[in-house]
Amino acid sequence: MGTYLNPNNENFRSFVATGTYVDKTMLVDVLNQKNLNVPEFKFVCVSRPRRFGKSIAEDMLSAYYSKGADSKELFAPYKLSKTEHFEKHLNKYNVLKIDLNAMYSKWRSLSPADREGQSFMGYVAKLLCADFAEYFSDVKFPDELSVADFIQSVYAQKKETFIIIIDEYDVLVREQVPQEEFSVYLAFLNSLFKNRELLPAISLAYITGILPIIKDKIQSKLNTFHEYTMLDASPLAEFVGFTADEVQSLCEKYQCSFEECKSWYDGYQLDNYEIYNPQAVYNAMISKKFKSYWTATSSYTVVADKICMNFSGTKDDVISMLGGGRIRVNVEKYENTIDAFYDKDDVFTYLIHLGYLAYDEKEGECYIPNREILNEWQKAIKNNEDYFETDKIISASRELLEATLAGDEKSVAAALDKSHYHVTSNLSYNNEKSLQSAIYLAYIYALNNYVITKEMPAGKGFADIVYIPFDKTKAALIIELKHNKSTETALNQIKEKKYSECLANWHGDILFVGVNYDEKTKHHECQIEKFYKD
Repeated sequence: MGTYLNPNNENFRSFVATGTYVDKTMLVDVLNQKNLNVPEFKFVCVSRPRRFGKSIAEDMLSAYYSKGADSKELFAPYKLSKTEHFEKHLNKYNVLKIDLNAMYSKWRSLSPADREGQSFMGYVAKLLCADFAEYFSDVKFPDELSVADFIQSVYAQKKETFIIIIDEYDVLVREQVPQEEFSVYLAFLNSLFKNRELLPAISLAYITGILPIIKDKIQSKLNTFHEYTMLDASPLAEFVGFTADEVQSLCEKYQCSFEECKSWYDGYQLDNYEIYNPQAVYNAMISKKFKSYWTATSSYTVVADKICMNFSGTKDDVISMLGGGRIRVNVEKYENTIDAFYDKDDVFTYLIHLGYLAYDEKEGECYIPNREILNEWQKAIKNNEDYFETDKIISASRELLEATLAGDEKSVAAALDKSHYHVTSNLSYNNEKSLQSAIYLAYIYALNNYVITKEMPAGKGFADIVYIPFDKTKAALIIELKHNKSTETALNQIKEKKYSECLANWHGDILFVGVNYDEKTKHHECQIEKFYKD
């Protein structure tokens, strides 16, 4: 067993031992059936944001396939052990597992003397080939340190194939290394994945990165790969993060509020799955605290830098998304790089891949997925002069919620005037979605204490916006919006269509909030009534 060649299963075993592992072993079954040893599909590239479980998945794959491990007992409690092909492929392959980001960090930390004048890829080749020479002591290898040649030698002399696992294949793109060094990396990829003589020696290649395959830099070297991204992850969608059922089970196990967890970490939509950020959910369960864990490994400056590019329409769309809106986006033309942006579609697509936006493939729309990510967006606009008014509205949101709970109708109407004008400053005042976005933005502080649902099925219709507090001693809110009508009409609709029935399990105060926007005066009116539900 080596560090990189045929590793043992200790990494996966250690994580499983924490008792927090969510069973994602059926990823292996999908690969066994659809990809393993199938020439057209055995090259797999999975891209997803940081903290979405890439490393754990790779540790699991290595533990299952590696000849350097004995993992039957380790997988016994999980779904994979009950499948038809479980034992057929268990610990039957030579696995070459490479964490390029870790290796690059280690190489950069070396002194010039320790590097011995070697380039990074020379350093990688030296480490990997040393593992080969030790593990396959009975194989005659060429003098040149070439990973591809060493794999070919093993296959030619022993007829043994390999599974190649590469984590963060895109690290050299993100680090923007000199072109000379990058060219050596391209040659490395080409030797592994474009070499026809080597193809029979590879049973599966599974590579991961934050960005999808870079179109203008390395696409030609990886065009044999099938990609699974934050835009389209089928059939691997349920393995990208935690599903709603998995999170609900975790919340029951750790006695945490599922609704609060949902508001914090849900919102990524892949195929028919609601996907949660796994690392954030894991941290919340262990610490018993719902908060933003995003900044532990990332930074809101990524968002700030991109929205400062000020492509046409970006500001209006950002404000709309802050207000809970969804924006049409063309994700097809983006080159998947960190430095080639030509319009707002490129910016939004990049932020989808990084997890700062979610994507609805069916509707072709992007949006801010949850409260954790909304916090990052709020930080991003904090010192941006283009979003000064937006930040003021967000900062005043707490006072607006307090005014609503106190029944201060005039203060509520005045606050909604400001928010609606700001959100719709470059849009039609007749746009009902922009009115709803203005309300959502104005009440954005309520996310700290309430589950918020738009167009909630209720009684004989749909309530425009419903706020249900985590603290059951506080009042729930049902807000009905009207345009060129009256607040009385709004309140009567709440009562006549029995919108309070949407709160089937609610016992306590409910505030009926009727809001009317007058197109001629461009002002709002507000009327609030309190109702008690037994």
